[in-house]
Amino acid sequence: MAVAWARFKKPDVGMTLNGALAGLVGITASAFFVTPLAAVIIGLLSGTAVVYGVLFFERRGIDDPVGAISVHGVCGALGTILLGFFHAEKGLFYAADSAAALRFLTIQGVGVLAVFVTAMASGLLLFKLLQITLGLRVSPEEEFGGLDLGEHGASAYPDFQPVTIGRHPSGVGLPSPQPASVPVLSPQSIRVP
Repeated sequence: MAVAWARFKKPDVGMTLNGALAGLVGITASAFFVTPLAAVIIGLLSGTAVVYGVLFFERRGIDDPVGAISVHGVCGALGTILLGFFHAEKGLFYAADSAAALRFLTIQGVGVLAVFVTAMASGLLLFKLLQITLGLRVSPEEEFGGLDLGEHGASAYPDFQPVTIGRHPSGVGLPSPQPASVPVLSPQSIRVP
Protein backbone atom coordinates (compact mmCIF):
# COMPACT_ATOMS: atom_id res chain seq x y z
CA MET A 1 0.00 0.00 0.00
CA ALA A 2 2.83 2.40 0.86
CA VAL A 3 4.51 1.93 -2.53
CA ALA A 4 1.25 2.37 -4.45
CA TRP A 5 0.34 5.41 -2.34
CA ALA A 6 3.72 7.02 -2.95
CA ARG A 7 3.57 6.23 -6.66
CA PHE A 8 -0.07 7.19 -7.37
CA LYS A 9 -0.55 9.83 -4.62
CA LYS A 10 -3.56 7.93 -3.22
CA PRO A 11 -4.18 4.55 -1.62
CA ASP A 12 -5.18 1.77 -4.01
CA VAL A 13 -7.11 -1.16 -2.51
CA GLY A 14 -6.51 -3.47 -5.49
CA MET A 15 -2.79 -2.78 -5.51
CA THR A 16 -2.68 -3.27 -1.72
CA LEU A 17 -4.35 -6.68 -1.99
CA ASN A 18 -2.08 -7.64 -4.89
CA GLY A 19 0.90 -6.55 -2.77
CA ALA A 20 -0.15 -8.86 0.06
CA LEU A 21 -0.66 -11.73 -2.36
CA ALA A 22 2.66 -10.96 -4.07
CA GLY A 23 4.43 -11.19 -0.71
CA LEU A 24 2.92 -14.62 -0.17
CA VAL A 25 3.83 -15.77 -3.68
CA GLY A 26 7.39 -14.47 -3.31
CA ILE A 27 8.07 -16.37 -0.09
CA THR A 28 6.05 -19.55 -0.66
CA ALA A 29 8.69 -21.70 -2.36
CA SER A 30 11.54 -20.68 -0.09
CA ALA A 31 9.83 -20.32 3.30
CA PHE A 32 11.42 -23.48 4.71
CA PHE A 33 14.94 -22.37 3.78
CA VAL A 34 15.09 -18.77 5.01
CA THR A 35 15.05 -17.00 8.36
CA PRO A 36 11.92 -15.13 9.49
CA LEU A 37 13.64 -11.79 8.82
CA ALA A 38 14.58 -12.92 5.31
CA ALA A 39 10.96 -14.01 4.74
CA VAL A 40 9.77 -10.52 5.66
CA ILE A 41 12.35 -8.93 3.35
CA ILE A 42 11.39 -11.21 0.44
CA GLY A 43 7.71 -10.43 1.07
CA LEU A 44 8.33 -6.68 1.13
CA LEU A 45 10.44 -6.80 -2.03
CA SER A 46 7.73 -8.84 -3.77
CA GLY A 47 5.01 -6.46 -2.60
CA THR A 48 7.02 -3.58 -4.05
CA ALA A 49 7.83 -5.41 -7.30
CA VAL A 50 4.17 -6.13 -8.05
CA VAL A 51 3.37 -2.40 -8.32
CA TYR A 52 6.10 -1.84 -10.89
CA GLY A 53 5.29 -5.13 -12.65
CA VAL A 54 1.67 -4.05 -13.16
CA LEU A 55 2.84 -0.69 -14.55
CA PHE A 56 5.37 -2.41 -16.83
CA PHE A 57 2.76 -4.69 -18.42
CA GLU A 58 0.14 -1.92 -18.67
CA ARG A 59 2.58 0.34 -20.54
CA ARG A 60 3.14 -2.44 -23.06
CA GLY A 61 -0.58 -2.95 -23.67
CA ILE A 62 -0.64 -6.44 -22.19
CA ASP A 63 -4.19 -7.24 -21.03
CA ASP A 64 -3.86 -8.35 -17.41
CA PRO A 65 -6.73 -6.66 -15.56
CA VAL A 66 -6.07 -8.29 -12.16
CA GLY A 67 -2.26 -8.21 -12.27
CA ALA A 68 -1.87 -11.99 -12.31
CA ILE A 69 1.29 -11.90 -14.41
CA SER A 70 2.91 -9.48 -11.98
CA VAL A 71 1.72 -11.26 -8.84
CA HIS A 72 2.44 -14.84 -9.84
CA GLY A 73 4.97 -14.56 -12.64
CA VAL A 74 7.16 -11.64 -11.61
CA CYS A 75 6.97 -12.22 -7.85
CA GLY A 76 7.27 -16.00 -8.16
CA ALA A 77 10.43 -15.52 -10.22
CA LEU A 78 11.71 -12.85 -7.84
CA GLY A 79 11.15 -15.07 -4.78
CA THR A 80 12.96 -17.95 -6.48
CA ILE A 81 15.96 -15.78 -7.34
CA LEU A 82 16.01 -14.17 -3.89
CA LEU A 83 16.40 -17.64 -2.37
CA GLY A 84 19.87 -17.55 -3.96
CA PHE A 85 20.65 -14.61 -1.69
CA PHE A 86 18.71 -15.49 1.48
CA HIS A 87 19.00 -19.30 1.82
CA ALA A 88 20.09 -19.78 5.44
CA GLU A 89 22.97 -22.09 4.47
CA LYS A 90 23.65 -21.75 0.73
CA GLY A 91 22.59 -18.16 0.03
CA LEU A 92 25.01 -15.45 -1.01
CA PHE A 93 24.35 -13.49 2.20
CA TYR A 94 24.96 -16.49 4.49
CA ALA A 95 27.26 -19.05 2.87
CA ALA A 96 30.88 -19.31 3.89
CA ASP A 97 31.89 -20.42 0.38
CA SER A 98 31.05 -17.53 -1.97
CA ALA A 99 31.78 -19.60 -5.12
CA ALA A 100 29.24 -22.23 -4.02
CA ALA A 101 26.76 -19.47 -3.18
CA LEU A 102 27.18 -17.97 -6.67
CA ARG A 103 26.58 -21.41 -8.20
CA PHE A 104 23.41 -21.75 -6.10
CA LEU A 105 22.23 -18.29 -7.19
CA THR A 106 22.96 -19.20 -10.82
CA ILE A 107 20.93 -22.41 -10.45
CA GLN A 108 17.99 -20.37 -9.13
CA GLY A 109 18.25 -18.07 -12.16
CA VAL A 110 18.48 -20.98 -14.59
CA GLY A 111 15.43 -22.53 -12.92
CA VAL A 112 13.42 -19.33 -13.42
CA LEU A 113 14.53 -19.15 -17.06
CA ALA A 114 13.64 -22.82 -17.66
CA VAL A 115 10.16 -22.37 -16.20
CA PHE A 116 9.63 -19.20 -18.25
CA VAL A 117 10.68 -20.85 -21.53
CA THR A 118 8.60 -23.98 -20.84
CA ALA A 119 5.51 -21.99 -19.85
CA MET A 120 5.78 -19.63 -22.84
CA ALA A 121 6.36 -22.42 -25.34
CA SER A 122 3.55 -24.63 -24.05
CA GLY A 123 1.21 -21.64 -23.68
CA LEU A 124 1.87 -20.42 -27.22
CA LEU A 125 1.35 -23.93 -28.58
CA LEU A 126 -1.88 -24.41 -26.66
CA PHE A 127 -3.34 -21.04 -27.67
CA LYS A 128 -2.34 -21.57 -31.31
CA LEU A 129 -4.17 -24.92 -31.29
CA LEU A 130 -7.20 -23.30 -29.68
CA GLN A 131 -7.14 -20.50 -32.23
CA ILE A 132 -7.04 -22.96 -35.12
CA THR A 133 -9.73 -25.30 -33.74
CA LEU A 134 -12.22 -23.36 -31.60
CA GLY A 135 -11.16 -19.75 -32.00
CA LEU A 136 -10.05 -17.36 -29.31
CA ARG A 137 -12.38 -14.39 -29.86
CA VAL A 138 -16.04 -14.00 -28.99
CA SER A 139 -18.59 -11.82 -30.75
CA PRO A 140 -18.87 -8.16 -29.72
CA GLU A 141 -22.36 -8.88 -28.32
CA GLU A 142 -21.06 -11.69 -26.14
CA GLU A 143 -18.13 -9.58 -25.00
CA PHE A 144 -20.49 -6.76 -23.99
CA GLY A 145 -23.04 -9.08 -22.37
CA GLY A 146 -20.46 -11.05 -20.47
CA LEU A 147 -18.88 -14.42 -21.05
CA ASP A 148 -20.64 -15.99 -18.06
CA LEU A 149 -23.94 -15.95 -19.89
CA GLY A 150 -22.60 -16.74 -23.36
CA GLU A 151 -20.17 -19.47 -22.39
CA HIS A 152 -21.91 -21.01 -19.39
CA GLY A 153 -25.56 -20.06 -19.80
CA ALA A 154 -25.72 -18.40 -16.36
CA SER A 155 -24.81 -15.10 -14.77
CA ALA A 156 -21.97 -15.11 -12.26
CA TYR A 157 -23.62 -12.13 -10.54
CA PRO A 158 -27.40 -12.63 -10.83
CA ASP A 159 -28.14 -9.91 -8.27
CA PHE A 160 -26.14 -7.31 -10.16
CA GLN A 161 -28.60 -5.76 -12.58
CA PRO A 162 -28.62 -2.15 -13.84
CA VAL A 163 -31.38 -0.16 -12.14
CA THR A 164 -32.84 3.33 -12.17
CA ILE A 165 -34.09 4.97 -8.99
CA GLY A 166 -37.82 5.79 -8.84
CA ARG A 167 -40.36 6.71 -6.16
CA HIS A 168 -41.91 4.11 -3.88
CA PRO A 169 -45.34 3.00 -5.22
CA SER A 170 -47.07 4.68 -2.27
CA GLY A 171 -45.42 7.97 -3.18
CA VAL A 172 -43.75 8.28 0.23
CA GLY A 173 -40.56 7.03 1.80
CA LEU A 174 -37.31 6.08 0.15
CA PRO A 175 -36.99 5.60 -3.58
CA SER A 176 -37.26 2.01 -4.76
CA PRO A 177 -35.07 0.58 -7.51
CA GLN A 178 -36.78 0.03 -10.84
CA PRO A 179 -35.34 -2.12 -13.62
CA ALA A 180 -33.53 -0.07 -16.24
CA SER A 181 -34.33 -0.43 -19.89
CA VAL A 182 -31.15 -2.31 -20.72
CA PRO A 183 -31.43 -5.28 -23.08
CA VAL A 184 -30.70 -8.53 -21.28
CA LEU A 185 -28.87 -11.18 -23.27
CA SER A 186 -30.02 -14.75 -23.01
CA PRO A 187 -27.96 -17.80 -23.89
CA GLN A 188 -30.12 -18.25 -26.99
CA SER A 189 -29.46 -14.69 -28.23
CA ILE A 190 -25.69 -15.12 -28.23
CA ARG A 191 -24.00 -16.88 -31.09
CA VAL A 192 -20.58 -18.34 -30.43
CA PRO A 193 -18.39 -18.52 -33.56
